[in-house]
Amino acid sequence: MTALLYQIDERGVAYLTLDRPDLHNAFNEDLINELSDAFTDLATHDRVRAIVLQGNGGSFSAGADLDWMRRAASYGEEKNREDAQRLSDMLFLIDSCPKPVIAKVHGNAFGGGVGLIACADIAIAVNKARFAFTEVRLGLIPAAISPFVMKAIGPRHARRFFLTAEPIDAECAKEIGLVHKLVADESELHDQVEIFVGLLLGNAPGAVAEAKALIHDFGERPITPELRHESARRIATLRTSQEGQEGIAAFLEKRRPNWVH
Repeated sequence: MTALLYQIDERGVAYLTLDRPDLHNAFNEDLINELSDAFTDLATHDRVRAIVLQGNGGSFSAGADLDWMRRAASYGEEKNREDAQRLSDMLFLIDSCPKPVIAKVHGNAFGGGVGLIACADIAIAVNKARFAFTEVRLGLIPAAISPFVMKAIGPRHARRFFLTAEPIDAECAKEIGLVHKLVADESELHDQVEIFVGLLLGNAPGAVAEAKALIHDFGERPITPELRHESARRIATLRTSQEGQEGIAAFLEKRRPNWVH
């Protein structure tokens, strides 16, 4: 039985829906594998322009499934390492996906569920959503998700919330950079996601992918002559590309570029 619903609409928008509502969309091996397969496919899917990651039921994702945790407790260290590596690899596929990813957060997210949000490019949440890193209550740490979460909220906020395991309300999640925008309810959430989808579909798909790569490659590097040289090379490459030429021509001719339908 599938744990993930995967649909692509006529605009080229992919909707990935976590579908374990009775278990608050908690992770297990199957969901991790299905998310990995989906993002591997989406990364090279010619027709896909944007991805919306969402959940069914009352929660976005409660993190680790209890049965999965019970099985992991019986594993040796090597098998646990392999298990954790699969989760890390799945998060990396989301984080590094060349297509823009929107997290549509309609309910609570804990542990690994917060990791999914941190890997998204745009995160929108309802005001009632709550977040937490509860691993230390179980004698564990949020290790696999930590590189992605700290890139989103910074080490200073992680020092508080990783250690206290306290609940994080939606307003605080926005203040620390975990989510970008808050909305009143699920109806407004749907509308706001569609606004962002519309913005993304108005942009050149190749340029969007290159912009994501720019952030990943340059975000933590010092401004050196080598970095400035590489930044000049990248814009020169895009200016002379087919997409760049079309975009400039469309602007000068006051028409829509060919990627806008």
